[in-house]
Amino acid sequence: MSDTTMNPAGAEPAAQPEPTLPVPAAQPGPAAPEPAVHAPVEPGPAAPEPAVHAPVEPGPAGRRAGFAVRAAASVAAAALLGVGVGLGILEVGFDDAPAPAAATAQPSGAPTASAGPAFGAQQNGTHFGSMRDLLLPVPAGFRLGADSGAFGNDTELTEAQRKAWVEDEVRGLPAKLQDAVRKAWQEIPLKGGGVRSFAAEDGSMQATVWLLQYHQAAVKAHDAWVAALGSDSGLFRVGPPIPGHPEAHCYLPDLAPGAEIDELECSAALGDLRVVLHVEGIAPLPKDRIVPLFAQQLDRLAIPGASA
Repeated sequence: MSDTTMNPAGAEPAAQPEPTLPVPAAQPGPAAPEPAVHAPVEPGPAAPEPAVHAPVEPGPAGRRAGFAVRAAASVAAAALLGVGVGLGILEVGFDDAPAPAAATAQPSGAPTASAGPAFGAQQNGTHFGSMRDLLLPVPAGFRLGADSGAFGNDTELTEAQRKAWVEDEVRGLPAKLQDAVRKAWQEIPLKGGGVRSFAAEDGSMQATVWLLQYHQAAVKAHDAWVAALGSDSGLFRVGPPIPGHPEAHCYLPDLAPGAEIDELECSAALGDLRVVLHVEGIAPLPKDRIVPLFAQQLDRLAIPGASA
């Protein structure tokens, strides 16, 4: 979970104490004019003040066990080699997806065939087009949110940024695991990546979506590791299902009694893409808004075609 990820066997990194995420104080408005002096009046019962959401600021990177899942995802990448994935699956031919058919020359005066979609998925699970097109557009009730670390809030990762993402994955791991994880990512390279963040217009939550593109067998194994960590480790609360998408899984970290901020992470494997959603917001999180958000992103990446 750069998300990441809810990125994901090896030793787990030492647990770090959970810092409390401060909720920004509401900004003071202009000073009210001084009231005229009157005879004292006995106060009546106070009217309840309307609830005001302070904007949720994104927490520091790698917090709450990196959501603990980013590190676990990297360990899983190294584990892929140990179970015979790694170089073996590369022989299947990551780059062997059929190329788009060449356009047939049209006779002069003949109607021009309509161009194919600019983005989507082939039947073999390979996605094509810009990551920014594959990412869900900003939905109603949201605006572009805060930057996801150094990667921005609406970005298709360059080759340099993909290398930086991998290094971020490695940096938080125990030193004895780092070389193995770097080797795994070299042998199963990150072919593409994109990130887009959304801030709720009422300031109640921030949501960040990551798309990570690499070999399909590795994507599937990697995501299965994250699902097992989230559901079977006892470290997380199980999150809501995503209707129509049994491949998706969501979970939440433990929440201290009285905590004001909660988190949720969802992940899914779709062909050659791992799709990760991370949400931070005022507790309790509005799952009726989060679930449709992730479902719409998965619908957009559907195989054999992506919806507009």
